[in-house]
Amino acid sequence: MEKREFHVEDEYRYARSGPVRWIVSHTLRHPLFPILVVATSVINNYAYGNIQLYVGHGFDVITKQGWLLADLLVVVLFIAGSAVTQGLTGVARNVAVEFLAQRVERDSREELYASLLGKSQTFHGRQRVGDIMARATNDVHMLNLMFSPGLMLIVDSMLAMVVPFFMILAIKPALGIVPAIFLVLLAVTLWDYNRRLTPVSIGQREQFGVLNSSLAEAISGIEVVKSNVQERYEWNKFTSNARSFRDYFVKQGIVEARYWPMMAFALCWGAALFHSLLLWKQGVITLGQVIAFMGLFGTFRFSTFISLFSFNLVQIGIASAARILEFINYRSEMDQNRAGRTARIEGRVEFRNVSFAFDEKPVLKRVSFAVEPGQTVAIVGQTGSGKTTITRLINRIFDAQEGAVLIDGVDVREWSMESLRSQISFIEQDIFLFSLSIRQNIAFGARDADFGRIEEAAREAQAEPFIRSFKEGYETEIGERGVTLSGGQKQRLAIARAFLTDPRILILDDSTSAIDSRTEDEIQRAMRRIADKRTTFIITHRLSQIRWADRILVIRRGEVVDQGRHEELLERSGDYQRIFAQL
Repeated sequence: MEKREFHVEDEYRYARSGPVRWIVSHTLRHPLFPILVVATSVINNYAYGNIQLYVGHGFDVITKQGWLLADLLVVVLFIAGSAVTQGLTGVARNVAVEFLAQRVERDSREELYASLLGKSQTFHGRQRVGDIMARATNDVHMLNLMFSPGLMLIVDSMLAMVVPFFMILAIKPALGIVPAIFLVLLAVTLWDYNRRLTPVSIGQREQFGVLNSSLAEAISGIEVVKSNVQERYEWNKFTSNARSFRDYFVKQGIVEARYWPMMAFALCWGAALFHSLLLWKQGVITLGQVIAFMGLFGTFRFSTFISLFSFNLVQIGIASAARILEFINYRSEMDQNRAGRTARIEGRVEFRNVSFAFDEKPVLKRVSFAVEPGQTVAIVGQTGSGKTTITRLINRIFDAQEGAVLIDGVDVREWSMESLRSQISFIEQDIFLFSLSIRQNIAFGARDADFGRIEEAAREAQAEPFIRSFKEGYETEIGERGVTLSGGQKQRLAIARAFLTDPRILILDDSTSAIDSRTEDEIQRAMRRIADKRTTFIITHRLSQIRWADRILVIRRGEVVDQGRHEELLERSGDYQRIFAQL
């Protein structure tokens, strides 16, 4: 079973060995719709072919001596009935295929989103947000267009050749020679067309992802772009990507301009007329049958022409499916472990000879230490020494590649990930807030919390005064990523969110860096209260926070070079003395 950090209950299993099989498995999840599409298309094309037959029959009626109006009226009624049948089945076919297209788009988007939620932080750290958005929106929508109108037109056009072909044979088997030759030529030329179109369609979707990710990156970092006066650079980069995207459409146009099936149809259409008139002259068929035959052969024209458009949509859909599957099939390193340990965490944390590397670059080397429940541990070291990585191994953002991380004596890999992470709160310097109200952001990790608890958490985090200053108070919408708030306000909301979850292990990664000294003192007092009987890890450069830690870990180049209390380390640790001198 594949490893994932998140699973959806009763998830439908699709065939993911290739884009075509994946699309087929999505289609077969809703078997009624494809059956309706094929059935209505058969009836629709038979009705259309019937019109051509009766037009020819009507011609034979009026060219006979002494024909009666009643005979012609019967022909007209058959034609009218066939036309009504064709119209009704056409509507039913379109409705069925549209329902199927919408269902496939919905199902594939849900499958992709669930897959993204189940991917590890390592995966997300390697992806560009814009490219993910392009796959989750545009590529998924291309699947919709592939079905409607793409595959609908292909199915309809195939039946518009198969059904009339057998109706032609029913008129006179000899008339099937030229249509058979045309169908062979069509198959060969379509194969060549798709062969040339496939790499263009794949490149087009890939370049769209590059264009979208570049744009998303520039917009999200617009403050940096403007402060460094790099608008011209970003403009040149965007226009270069846009031109590359345009070039793929030009290549597509060149391929479509060399669409040989239409030429094959034109030649065969002329040959069909010549052959049918020759048979008429020989007395093998009537003139009315010649007209019916040419009407039936004429249906091939629409099928041939529309293939230019429909096969392009299918190629783009398959290319989009391949891009979506690339993400879905990515193997995560960690699993949710739903059958793992679920218990209240007491708070003992132990590292046993833990080593970790990111992209084969060593980050931690043989790290060992033990922290008792309720203790506060400060982690200090130079930038890039591995401090944050240590804390991220505790809540399994990453997994140790060597050694073990234990909580309450149990390897974190044996815990249920949901149980483990729900009891650990992580507050970072770079705060992420959602485009929701202040109340919803504070309660993000505790959805069932009542308003009283939310207010209490905000007070503890010294956030209530500025919240009350807003007109809408706790219902104030804070904008994307909390853009309407200052850095200090965002950090206090993040601290309030952590307080509300009542964590057994609290991790603070430079979480008060954007707060003034007075507010920091108030928050620190609140933190001491919340840290009571909780294991707390602090990554900070503030001496005031380091001093009240029960233990200090000194990290250098991914190794714990010393540990102890502040006074002890000042006496014996040269590394700590150098760090202390810089504080």
